[in-house]
Amino acid sequence: MTDEIALARAGERAARADALMRDELLTEAFTALDRDYTKAWRETAARDTDARERLWQAVQVVAKVRDHLGHVLTNGRLARRELDDLAARRKRFGIA
Repeated sequence: MTDEIALARAGERAARADALMRDELLTEAFTALDRDYTKAWRETAARDTDARERLWQAVQVVAKVRDHLGHVLTNGRLARRELDDLAARRKRFGIA
C-alpha cells in the first residue's frame, strides 16, 4: 500500500510538473533567462573569466531546473503506468 501511495504522489507531481512546463509565463522566463545569460556571456571581456564562469553557471542552473521538471514528469508517467498495471492485475484476479 505504501508503494501505491508513493506512486500516486509521483503521478500528482507529474501533473504539476506538466502544468508548469506548459505554462506560457514560465516557458517565457526560461527562454529569456537562457537568451540573456548566453548573450551576456558572449559579450564579456576576454579577461573577465569570473563573469563568464558565473554566467555559464547561470545557464546551467536554468537547464537543470528544466531537466528536473522533465524528470518529475517522466517518473510520474511511469508511476501512473505502474498503478494502472496494479489495478489491471487486481481486476484480473478479482482482488478488491
